[in-house]
Order: sequence, then C-alpha cells, then structure tokens
Amino acid sequence: MIDVLVAGGGPAGLAAAIHATLLGLEAVVVEPRSSPVDKACGEGVMPGGVMALRALGVDVDGRELRGIRYVDGDSRAEASFRERTGLGIRRTALHAALHQRARDLGVRVVADKVGTVRQGAQSVTAAGITAHWLIAADGLHSPLRRGLGLDLPSGRAPGRYGLRRHFRTEPWTDFVEVHWSAHGEAYVTPVGDDVVGVAVLSSDRRGYDEHLAAFPALASALRGAAATTVRGAGPLRQRVRRRVAGRILLVGDAAGYVDALTGEGIALALATAGAAVRCVAADRPQDYERAWTRLTRRHRLLTGTLLAVSRHPRATRLIVPAAARLPPLFSAAVHALQ
Repeated sequence: MIDVLVAGGGPAGLAAAIHATLLGLEAVVVEPRSSPVDKACGEGVMPGGVMALRALGVDVDGRELRGIRYVDGDSRAEASFRERTGLGIRRTALHAALHQRARDLGVRVVADKVGTVRQGAQSVTAAGITAHWLIAADGLHSPLRRGLGLDLPSGRAPGRYGLRRHFRTEPWTDFVEVHWSAHGEAYVTPVGDDVVGVAVLSSDRRGYDEHLAAFPALASALRGAAATTVRGAGPLRQRVRRRVAGRILLVGDAAGYVDALTGEGIALALATAGAAVRCVAADRPQDYERAWTRLTRRHRLLTGTLLAVSRHPRATRLIVPAAARLPPLFSAAVHALQ
C-alpha cells in the first residue's frame, strides 16, 4: 500500500505528489492525459506562486512580470509587485516542468482514470491502487467531488466562462494587463519573446472575436497577428460543502473556485496542495479545512468584491478610474495577491 494516491496530473496534482515525495512519502499520480496538458488559463503566475515553484525545485522559463495594470479606455491604473516578480508562462511549459520534476523524484504516473473510489477506516482504493490517502486534484468540475456529494449549487449569479488564445506578437508590456468593459474582462499576459496570451472572462456566451471587439484598443493592437485556436473553461464558480471526506482531500480547483479575475489560480493550487500533504503526513486531515480557509481568504474576499461590482455595468466603469485616483488602495490590493 502506498502513502498518497493523487487523482489528477495537473499543476495541483503534480505539486501534491512532489510535496509528498519531498516529505518521504510514496506518491502515485493517476492521469489519463499525456504530458504536457493544455487548458484555458491566464498563464500569469503571481510572485508567491513563483516562490512556491522554486521551493519545489521546479525550473521554469517564462517572461518576468513586474505588476498588474488595469485599463478601461483612456483610464489606467498600475501597481508593481514588491520585491519579487511574477512569471508569464505557457500552461504547457508549466505542466511539462512540474511533470519532469515529479518523474525525476521517482513519482509514478499511471495513465488511467480514477473511476470508482472505495475507502475504509485506514485506506482508500481507486484505479486498482490502494493508498493511505487520496488527494483529489481532478479539476474545476471534479468527478470525485461530485461523486462524494460535496458540490453545492452555484447560486443565483450568472455563470462566468473563460476563453483563451495566443497571439504571435512582441509583448508591449511586462505587466499583466486587465482590460475592463461592461461585458467582462480581457487579460493580456506576455508568455514569450513573441507571444502574448489573451484570456477573456464574461457571463455572456459569445464567440471569442465578439468578446475581443468589446476592447477596441486591444483588438487594434492584435490585428493581423497570427492566433491559435480558442480554448475555453467554465462555468468558473464552484461551491463546495467541505474539502475533506474521510481519507480524501480536495486541492486546487477541485476544492472550490471563485473566479479567475485576480489571476491566483496557479499560486493557490500549489499552496493548497502543499497544505493537504502536510496535513496527511501529520495524520491530521481535519486541519486541512482550516488551512484551506486561511490560504484562500484574501483571494475569496478580493475576487468576490470585484465580481459583485462587475455585475453592474455602471459600477464596472468606475473600477479603473477609482483605482487610478487611489493608487495606495490599488497597490495594497495588488500586494495582497503576492
């Protein structure tokens, strides 16, 4: 019997396996997709996430990010990160680096689906493997979470969706740019010397080009650039009853998700994976819920506040002008994301 079985080989799952191995535990990852795995993602890693990757011994190359800039027409507000920088990195490059680090440490990756899960007082079995613990890192619409009955209704707010594509053009900034409109947001992240990723978030179900047209200046800057196919994800908001069910712990997006608006998904995936593994290593799974709440508190508060404002078109148009008029407040919000 192994120590930790990880369901899902995305960033959260691979980070959990690496954390477990570094603590002297035997970990196996079950993931049906081959590496590297791509998905719709803003591809900006906050400074805390960069530090977490380095602590895991994960070597990644990307474009250095100095801060965050909000843009709405002629209104702009920006704040630099303090001390450390973030990183713009292709999702495939990030996944490949985590996957390689896990394999270098001896983590076994099984190409399979988890399927039915059975757990008892001392063990849990899935995909023909028995372990002391199972870390569920199977994504935004986690089948394991649903099978355990841990999903909650998403609420009355309209569901939001994300669409992403890459454009072959030289980055014009070393900031993550967030462009605002009455219909949603567009995130511009430099991810290479001649590539930018542009993700749009909205509750409106429209095609990518229609979304981009809501940001005329951005659409003009990208006109004529070769573009990749569109990848999508959503609905983004996922509410969860709890994150521990017997010997199963939920991490990353599977543990619940508010929105991609503040760009903290990767940093939170790495942090919650580490917290879950430390709890099971200490044989104290009951501590994980409190640890998850602490790690995600600022993200949930800030993201929830911005989402509440963005549901009202008139109020949305005040976000960037207000941030521009109150630089200390905007800087404090950006620094909270580090």
